[in-house]
Amino acid sequence: MRLTPRHWHNETWICSIRGHVVPAAAVTTLRPEDHRLGIDVADGLRLCRCLRCDCWIECEAPSPGAAATEVLAPLGELSLPRRGRQLQDAIFLRLIALNKATHATAFWLLSLALGAIRFKLPVMQSSARDLDRLVTTTLDSTGRDPARQWIARGAHGVLGLDTSKIRFLLVLALIYAVVETTEAVGLWKERRWAEYLTVVATAGFLPLEVHELLDRVTVLRVLALTVNVALIVWLVLNKHLFGIRGGEATLHEHTDWQEILDRPSPAHHR
Repeated sequence: MRLTPRHWHNETWICSIRGHVVPAAAVTTLRPEDHRLGIDVADGLRLCRCLRCDCWIECEAPSPGAAATEVLAPLGELSLPRRGRQLQDAIFLRLIALNKATHATAFWLLSLALGAIRFKLPVMQSSARDLDRLVTTTLDSTGRDPARQWIARGAHGVLGLDTSKIRFLLVLALIYAVVETTEAVGLWKERRWAEYLTVVATAGFLPLEVHELLDRVTVLRVLALTVNVALIVWLVLNKHLFGIRGGEATLHEHTDWQEILDRPSPAHHR
């Protein structure tokens, strides 16, 4: 009889990362009524059931003097892992959180760059004036080739920087960085307020993305718009936001542990 799943499920790879959930491995004595969670076999070995992925793990039973619980607690008192839809939703939230963390990192780096430009702009513009005079003199005496003209345009560009515009962009970048960071942390911790914040903030960016797309269609812009719309739809529908599908009261899908534990186990074949 095959005791492990035939397919690679979310439960399987989560267990490969976080380890199995096997409460039967931590008790000294297994009673006959515990056969759905663990059974003792020969030579002090024990087969223990993982409550997350349903694998049966061979382990050693704790010795009587070990720091272990004497018997298994009732099912309702055990720390039960998430499975099925609940686990899938948690994984998707983590992925969205990582996406937001990437955005936050980009905005923090942009803020640092704008801050450096903002506070060093007077020095840069002073140097640019000297460079502009030098380039102008050189062009007048040696002619205007493309390389020198490119240098001249660069010098004029620095001179044309507006301190107030740099300050505005810096403040805007900092706001975006803080919002994206807050979303990432909240989603990673699965806070409901973070789900609302993500939907509202992402929806607020959609008009800008549509405007950019109307200005010029690119693969990246289409992909970004598609991802953000899909993200909003998924959060609203799957997390029952704004009262959709019954709201928070109907959010958590009930896990039928009795049906899960009634599935075939080694005890049925002894």
